[in-house]
Amino acid sequence: MTPTNPHSNNDPDGLAVTIGQHSQVGRKERNDDSYGVLVPDMPLLETKGIAMAIADGMSSSEAAKEASESCVKTFLTDYYCTHESWTVKTSVARVLTAVNRWLYGQGQMQYLSNRGMVSTFSGLVLKSGAAYIFHAGDSRIYLLRDGDMEPLTTDHRVRASRDSEYLSRAFGIDANLEVDYRTLPVSTGDMFVFTTDGVHEFIRDGAMVAHIEAHGDDMDGAARAIVDAAYENGSNDNLTCQVVRVDDAGEADRDTYYKQLTSLPFPPDLAPGMVLDGYRIEREMHASKRTQVYLATDTENDKTVVIKTPSVNFEDDPAYLEMFTREEWVGKLISNPHVLKVVEPVRKRNFLYYVTEHIDGQTLRQWMHDNPRPSLQAVRDIIEQLVIGLRAFHRKEMIHQDLKPENIVIDKLGTVTIIDFGSARVAGLDESGTPVSLPDLLGTVGYAAPEYRTGDKPTNRSDIYSLGVIAYEMLTGKLPYGEGFTNARSVTRLQYTPATQHSPEIPSWIAGALAKALRKDAAQRYEALSAFITDLTQPSPEFDEARTRPLLDRNPLAFWKWFAAISLVVNLLLLFSLGSK
Repeated sequence: MTPTNPHSNNDPDGLAVTIGQHSQVGRKERNDDSYGVLVPDMPLLETKGIAMAIADGMSSSEAAKEASESCVKTFLTDYYCTHESWTVKTSVARVLTAVNRWLYGQGQMQYLSNRGMVSTFSGLVLKSGAAYIFHAGDSRIYLLRDGDMEPLTTDHRVRASRDSEYLSRAFGIDANLEVDYRTLPVSTGDMFVFTTDGVHEFIRDGAMVAHIEAHGDDMDGAARAIVDAAYENGSNDNLTCQVVRVDDAGEADRDTYYKQLTSLPFPPDLAPGMVLDGYRIEREMHASKRTQVYLATDTENDKTVVIKTPSVNFEDDPAYLEMFTREEWVGKLISNPHVLKVVEPVRKRNFLYYVTEHIDGQTLRQWMHDNPRPSLQAVRDIIEQLVIGLRAFHRKEMIHQDLKPENIVIDKLGTVTIIDFGSARVAGLDESGTPVSLPDLLGTVGYAAPEYRTGDKPTNRSDIYSLGVIAYEMLTGKLPYGEGFTNARSVTRLQYTPATQHSPEIPSWIAGALAKALRKDAAQRYEALSAFITDLTQPSPEFDEARTRPLLDRNPLAFWKWFAAISLVVNLLLLFSLGSK
């Protein structure tokens, strides 16, 4: 497989590597090895990193080359098609699971013709100062650092006899494959050496290091020298070596990062009638210490939009700028009828702001004021729509983190939309890291889950907690823990008030579902949004009071019948005991 990128990329502001590669058929009739590196353009270079891999098709199969190429090509291309918000582990796992099952399926169909598709695979993603390694089989990845060569993978081979071994793990052998995974920090100057067994079984690690050091910046020469040495030492297999030197580990420099955040100036004070980059300001809709929101008209098509601008109070605050720009980025990733749509700019922006669709409606807070005693069905309808919107976040490994009535809008047709996601936690971005320290305590007191105050890591269950608070408040007019959690001490001190204490007419099974969603311990809450909405829609045996109340309360007549029967039996036993003495 030929290289899939230039041999080096020298972006001074991001991840950069230099690549050397060499492969030869050796003493075999065909070369079943595949290899490659893909360095994407920005912004994928920042959000997804650089992918590299090597694979060795099992030579006993006629389709060995096809198998190894499928592993490498699919990994290098499909990884970059996964959501930018996903972590490396999630993205690669999805890709590798798919390619393994495809190879297995193809091999099963071609079994009688000896075209089983089996291959080793060793892949690595370099992103933001870290290496993420995925491996199955007996190809290898080494780390060369300060002259020391360390294997990062373990060979999956089993010895059948003194003279024979076989692969215990490889792609295409079984429909379900366990892939080794590990991650480690990377520094500028580190080198990763990829080899197939035709190389590393016929040359010592120290000799590989010597060849690499002897060739300096000639990475192709180093890879060729390693392959030639293994061949001269009697290798009887295909020989492939790939050397990748890390020229920039991709850890953002604070000054450079701040310059990127402030590349656009803050907008001037806006007033009705002013035009900002083709948007005519109609009126101010909302203003706070942190942002201003304006109703505007696109002068090119007369479409009504909303413009959100940052507050000049935070012009020199990198953390604030990071969160403001992240909100637009998150909005562009999500396309869902219950999440506010961010409008892609069609003209050059000269200032820092972003544009969204305009929703003609009221916030959920206003709706709650207008509907202090809503029906169960009205509450279910709102929660069901919020679940659809939140699920769009969770499927892309995002947590909203600030769900509350003020961040939800209901239009005149009853459509519910989540409108604010500046506090969203994005797993892929957290993995990338920034030199800016973002605030740890996000969310709004009263609606934020207790783990935000105790320092535990938030998960999708943190959003389920916030959703539970909203449902509880719509039905009772109160908050489940009073004023809410302000610190770790308040988490211990405050006690949950069952919904039925505020509103006795609430069915016990609804109250039970709310209580489960609002547990202090995240592990005891619902794991999935679907389970919560199901329990709000139909009675769950878990919360069926008819089964959990004492028999005396449920059916007094039956209780006394059983009591009389048991008393009769006890009395007879006593009489029998006395008569036998």
